[in-house]
Amino acid sequence: MLRPHVPVNEQPTAEIIPTITTLGAVVPHDPGHAPCGCHHSTAPVTPAASRPTVQLTPGTLIALVGGGTAVALIVGVVLVSMLLAVAVTGASVAVVAVVLRSLLASDTKRR
Repeated sequence: MLRPHVPVNEQPTAEIIPTITTLGAVVPHDPGHAPCGCHHSTAPVTPAASRPTVQLTPGTLIALVGGGTAVALIVGVVLVSMLLAVAVTGASVAVVAVVLRSLLASDTKRR
């Protein structure tokens, strides 16, 4: 399962590349079938199915640019509002800390 497997070339190029085992020994490939030199008929190649192309009209292009701009603005507004929420939370925690420090300091002065 964990041993490497070298795939077999379906269309040989007459170049023989030896297989190296995990122990470092070189094992030559089985020569298999030698090219015969005769011309066999090959299977006909079918052309790739043509896909419909996307055609951008000026109206479609304007709609895409408008949609992209709207998405960018919305994402920007959400990120800025999250940053503002963090800043407001930090400021309120700082105010609470100052008030508690003041209350604790005045409490220790009275004793």
